Amino acid sequence: MQIIRTVSDLVTLVSRSLDNGKSIGLVPTMGALHEGHLSLVDRAVKENDVTIVSVFVNPTQFNNPTDLATYPRKEEDDFRLLAAAGASAVFAPSVEEMYPEGTASDHVFDLGTAAEVMEGKFRPGHFQGVAQVVSRLFRLCRPTRAYFGEKDFQQIAVIRNMVASEKIDVQIVAVPIRRADDGLALSSRNALLTPEQRKVAPEIHAALAYSVDYAREHSVRATHDTVVERINAIPHMEVEYFEIVDGRTLLPVEEWSESPDIVGCITVYCGKVRLIDNIRYRPHLTKKC
Repeated sequence: MQIIRTVSDLVTLVSRSLDNGKSIGLVPTMGALHEGHLSLVDRAVKENDVTIVSVFVNPTQFNNPTDLATYPRKEEDDFRLLAAAGASAVFAPSVEEMYPEGTASDHVFDLGTAAEVMEGKFRPGHFQGVAQVVSRLFRLCRPTRAYFGEKDFQQIAVIRNMVASEKIDVQIVAVPIRRADDGLALSSRNALLTPEQRKVAPEIHAALAYSVDYAREHSVRATHDTVVERINAIPHMEVEYFEIVDGRTLLPVEEWSESPDIVGCITVYCGKVRLIDNIRYRPHLTKKC
């Protein structure tokens, strides 16, 4: 596996690969890799001739300096895992290499209404920062396919909008959430949980899973409220938001019949650690209110 630190070396690899008619799979990450990330790499390796994984903690998508400072970084471990997973190359630039003209940008991406709700509401500027780094990675790596985990359900919708508005030729591949044996969605942030917090964190998924059955006999509002009440009753846990939305537009729904694709998206503070998860209600509901 080739470790690449500079844009020039990355461009050389990409140009050589494309000149030889090879397909390129890109897996953008911020490092601190876990089995969820590796499932993306595994899919990319199977579906492409060359797999490039970026490991870069992108400062432009953090609106909280403390969150940026405490984000876990495990570069040596990441490289070892990626080599074992069969990645062709890892691109791990410095901030200065990634943004040689500085992180400020005058370009405003057209991300649609999907970027204005949920995370967009609670983390102003977050998705503009995501679009800034992902669009740059796309233009540098020129991937045939790019792989993202469905844990970041809203991010995938936003990136698809960005790809369309910027006219970038790439296939976005969404890969299902990987979970620990107790149901907790795998996340780099899980490493920040204390042992006590880690014990209760799986209750996020437990509440969501329970609500799918609950929703068969109850309204959208009642389903929303029971999830929030159940999680907030647990010590160390506080729901920041829980939205039940159309899976295509990400706009809230009031009735189960409003859309054939309905998803519940949640963000919970477990202590000071911000965890996200989601669950699909429709088309799985067999009875709707």
